[in-house]
Amino acid sequence: MILHHHHHSLPNLLTLLLLLTPVTSLPHNPSLSPPRTRTPLTTAWRFLRLPSTLADGLAYDLRPDHSNATNLTLLKPWILPAANPFLSDPATHHSVPTGRGPAAPEFAQEGFDDGRWEAVRVPHDWAVKGPFYVGEDVPVGGGMGRLPSQGVGWYRRWVDIPNDEDDEDGEDGEAHYYLDVDGAMAYASVWVNGVLAGGWPYGYNSFRVDLTGLVKTGRNFLAVRVDNPVASSRWYPGAGLYRNVWLTRVGGVGVGQWGTVVRTREGERKGEAVVELAVEVEMRGQGEKGVDARVVTEVHELETETGKVGKKVAEFASAAVTLEKGGDKQTVNSSVVIKNPKRWGPWTSQKPNLYVAVTSVYVGDRLADTYTTEFGIRTIVFDADKGLLVNGERIRIQGVNQHHDLGALGAAFNHRAAQRQLEILQDLGCNAIRMSHNPPAPELLELTDRMGFLVVDEIFDCWEREKNPNDFHLIFSDWAEPDLRAFLRRDRNHPSIIAWSVGNEVGEQYTDSAGAALAARLVAISHAEDPTRPATASMNYAKPTMPFPSPFDLISLNYQGEGIRDAPAYANLSGIKTPPLYPSFHTSFPNKLIFSSETAAALSSRGTYLFPVTNTTSSPVIDTLPSGGGDPAKHYVSAYELYTAPFGASADKVFASQDAHFPYVAGEFVWSGFDYLGEPTPYYTARSAYFGILDLAGFPKDRYFLYRARWRPELRKAHILPHWTWPGREGLVTPIHVFAGGGGKEAEVWVNGVSQGRVGRGAGSELGNGTSYRFRWDGVVYQPGRVRAVVYEEDGRGVWAEAEVTTAGEAAGVRLTADRAGIRGDGEDLSFVTVEVVDGDGNVVPNADAKVAYSLDGPGEIAATDNGDPTDMTSFVAKERKVFNGLGLVIVRASPGAKGTMTLKATAAGLKAAQITLKAL
Repeated sequence: MILHHHHHSLPNLLTLLLLLTPVTSLPHNPSLSPPRTRTPLTTAWRFLRLPSTLADGLAYDLRPDHSNATNLTLLKPWILPAANPFLSDPATHHSVPTGRGPAAPEFAQEGFDDGRWEAVRVPHDWAVKGPFYVGEDVPVGGGMGRLPSQGVGWYRRWVDIPNDEDDEDGEDGEAHYYLDVDGAMAYASVWVNGVLAGGWPYGYNSFRVDLTGLVKTGRNFLAVRVDNPVASSRWYPGAGLYRNVWLTRVGGVGVGQWGTVVRTREGERKGEAVVELAVEVEMRGQGEKGVDARVVTEVHELETETGKVGKKVAEFASAAVTLEKGGDKQTVNSSVVIKNPKRWGPWTSQKPNLYVAVTSVYVGDRLADTYTTEFGIRTIVFDADKGLLVNGERIRIQGVNQHHDLGALGAAFNHRAAQRQLEILQDLGCNAIRMSHNPPAPELLELTDRMGFLVVDEIFDCWEREKNPNDFHLIFSDWAEPDLRAFLRRDRNHPSIIAWSVGNEVGEQYTDSAGAALAARLVAISHAEDPTRPATASMNYAKPTMPFPSPFDLISLNYQGEGIRDAPAYANLSGIKTPPLYPSFHTSFPNKLIFSSETAAALSSRGTYLFPVTNTTSSPVIDTLPSGGGDPAKHYVSAYELYTAPFGASADKVFASQDAHFPYVAGEFVWSGFDYLGEPTPYYTARSAYFGILDLAGFPKDRYFLYRARWRPELRKAHILPHWTWPGREGLVTPIHVFAGGGGKEAEVWVNGVSQGRVGRGAGSELGNGTSYRFRWDGVVYQPGRVRAVVYEEDGRGVWAEAEVTTAGEAAGVRLTADRAGIRGDGEDLSFVTVEVVDGDGNVVPNADAKVAYSLDGPGEIAATDNGDPTDMTSFVAKERKVFNGLGLVIVRASPGAKGTMTLKATAAGLKAAQITLKAL
């Protein structure tokens, strides 16, 4: 299969200046106003949370958590029509109920006094500040992050609409207004001037509500209700208006919602690319008089770092379109050749070059609309024998899975926090992201486009069969098609997306032909909306002999490829045991490329090492065994990076399995890139996961250096573990492991100048030599001092890389280091400040747990603190927190409109204080 592609629609170029600052009213001057405006509704919100989902007498529909409900007003009949634009069969469209809808509750009425409500900025996650629920009999347990995400949230604000009486929209009608919501968790309903205008149930999808006819010139009242049930997710879902919200104004004629599709292919002549563009032009409103319109599109280069529009490289032929009356939609198709195109490709070996198509719609000589679409030119080939080919180059997928939270900031989207995560993953050598298990924020895909990541974009974690009582299965029958089509239309122009995933480990794997038929239906929708990309679903159970895998274009396996519970250390575990299935899937589907959508599921607590250490290469955490890797009292997992979930496998075991079947197995997406809120296997008394290559704060675990050794073998670096500060372990066996990528087959370690011997890669492991990035000295006896490691060259003589660690002294002070000393004063930009407890020589004290207090002077605030400890129940907004194994994190935000100096101070009892100066620019 050959794919080519593209990118996503941004607000038009004429309004970019408008987007730089929050606006509470739309500008109006017909001679100056652009035909399309998109205004972020960031500020001026008032918020109230009701802990019970029954508190206001409203519900989208009856759910299991409404068992004690009486006299609920159900909103479903008024919300369902929002699905109609995304239902292909008109016979399935939902009729709009007559009348003005249900009576507005008091919170939706403009006369209600919300003066005592909390003032918030959007994106907003009401739950992340806590407090955490502790114990077993709590409303929200470890699986969903122990944060108070349940309940109903109301958001209220005013919006000013300008006088359009003198607008120059002409015969094609007056201005139209829409509320565009990038994501609201969950069951959102939107009220305008006391009238229910629409909504959308699925908390991860973007949606639009038509405000036209409900708003009036002047001041208008907007209320948004979200309803977040318990037992709705397997991870932390977030809560509230956690993504951006926009007020969009357009004229009567223009480009429809997500109304452009860009596809690219190779030209007939070498060095040429053909760009095909489809533009859907619509006439809005109910007018009976038609219009003639003209569509003109130019193609410009786009600077990936700055977003600036560069030189014009092509122009599509002007196309005429006739719209006969209100509601009419017509699609204009055209193509253009670009000579010597700058191609989009993954950052590891290519450049993520982008273009932007600027579409202008004219009615007569008047500009009626302007719409921009970013895209990239690239070829993607999924070859079952050669692997994944991007622009003709074989690319090995070095990917990770990412849930949507941003650690201590919760689910509220923040551009800088997301960018920081991707920067850290690039340093690791990661080139691909699987969006687990839901549509991401649109800005995250803009980042993957510009930074050159490959993406598998995923939409559902379940279909008709439930995983939790209140999850998506409740609304699947009504919303699967509209959610899937909306997701595909929003995202299909992104060049970073290489495949769609319509499901993750769905229960329908366990059915026979019925599950396969449902899979085929979803794949067909995907092909209809985007025939250029493959569609798949991730399988942790379905076997090649079953019907379920057949409808998919790619074979996407979770853990089955390398085998589940098939290594010696897993022999006594209960549960399904699966041998490595890469070969049998390849035999059964010889024309379909395979990749591992989830691998590893390794577990560790950063900087925590437990003894004795297993002598195997991969072991489940069994905290009842001395070498089982888990601490049942403190709920930590050893960071020797050999321990996994019962269904998982260590990185070492996965690497060997991947190598044995490359290139027909195109690579892997590790579970997971970062620790995330919720799903704290194996200790559900904790509040965040142990799966990450990096901890929740973004600090590397030892596993980071193991993956870096594999993914960036050209780096002449070696990593030693554990640390070498073990008071009380003198004379006890304390194994030393070294991770390294390139170089030769041997390495040597010295403790205080005494050689511990040369060892080979993977020596002593069941994987054998040559398949490992790990060297082991399992018999070393601890004594304080200095450990030095050398990885030799191929010839066994020269030094390829070396490293050392020393025993730290007593904790003496605190050190602060900012990732960026200057940040924008826009209320959004962030500085991430690393906190280290150090000894008198400046060495990090790796077992320090000092409680550090933070204060900030100047025009900003401490947005959150963290330390990467999954068991720490201190609120993320606390200004005092223990470091975890020597490290902590402070996230600083400059105030909106701020300029000047901020000083962050850190103090701890008995330690020298520290401070750092940051600037709001």
